[in-house]
Amino acid sequence: MLFANERVCVYGATGKYGSYHLKRMLEYGTNVVCGVSKNRIVKSIENIPIVASLEDYVSKLGPVDTAILFVPAPSVLEAFQDAASNGVKNCVIITEHVPVHDTLRVLKLAKYQGINVIGPNCPGVIHPSEKVKVGIMPERYFKPGKVAIISRSGTLMYETAKYLSDGIGVAVGLGLGGDPVVGTNVSEAFDTVKKLGYDKVLVIGEIGGEDEINGIKHALKIGFLPRNIVAFFAGRHAPEGKRMGHAGAIVEGEKGKVQYKESILNEMGIRVVKFPWEVGNAWLN
Repeated sequence: MLFANERVCVYGATGKYGSYHLKRMLEYGTNVVCGVSKNRIVKSIENIPIVASLEDYVSKLGPVDTAILFVPAPSVLEAFQDAASNGVKNCVIITEHVPVHDTLRVLKLAKYQGINVIGPNCPGVIHPSEKVKVGIMPERYFKPGKVAIISRSGTLMYETAKYLSDGIGVAVGLGLGGDPVVGTNVSEAFDTVKKLGYDKVLVIGEIGGEDEINGIKHALKIGFLPRNIVAFFAGRHAPEGKRMGHAGAIVEGEKGKVQYKESILNEMGIRVVKFPWEVGNAWLN
């Protein structure tokens, strides 16, 4: 889902958000080839065909590599099953409030069929040098460069990308989503960054869980250098036990606190910045 020749399908393409972001992805350079919608009236958007099922497109015009879902939460499982049954190998789920049991069914099917899933409740992915965006991020903040962003937060991904774009630039952005259950975790995101050949990484985390810690430990095992990894955490001053927006952003005892994560990472030689604007110069010091 990160290369210019990948063929992309937009589910929920005739809805307010789906149609808007379909156009934005096309303008950026993403190879959007079709949309899927239950709307029987709209037949095309920007000359992109709109079909009732991906099968209607694939059977006539060939395979699709990647799907992005803008459908309502109760329809995510059905849409994913349609994409999976028609050969899609990558799926970005933008939708919020997906029932956890539906997410678990999605991930079980994805594992069985070898499908890479980003999300749900995520901003998607962007590869500025390839001019590919499968997501909702404001592309003007993502100037091509050297730092890969792995983020559990959407808005903080955009903000830090803006500061990076004022200098060293963004290699790739992977917005994983803030739900407690998501498809791609931080460790797997590091695997993707390594395959793409980038060595500098900004990890944007949140309070709650240990995904960032486990992911960075994995990164060091597969060859990333501590000096090339920088971390930033949202929720530094959040009260314990209080949900802070995302379903996954909740402090669970000491291990969920930013201070705990920061101390562990410092022991590993990883720099943790306290403010978004510090990331711009983090690799220059």
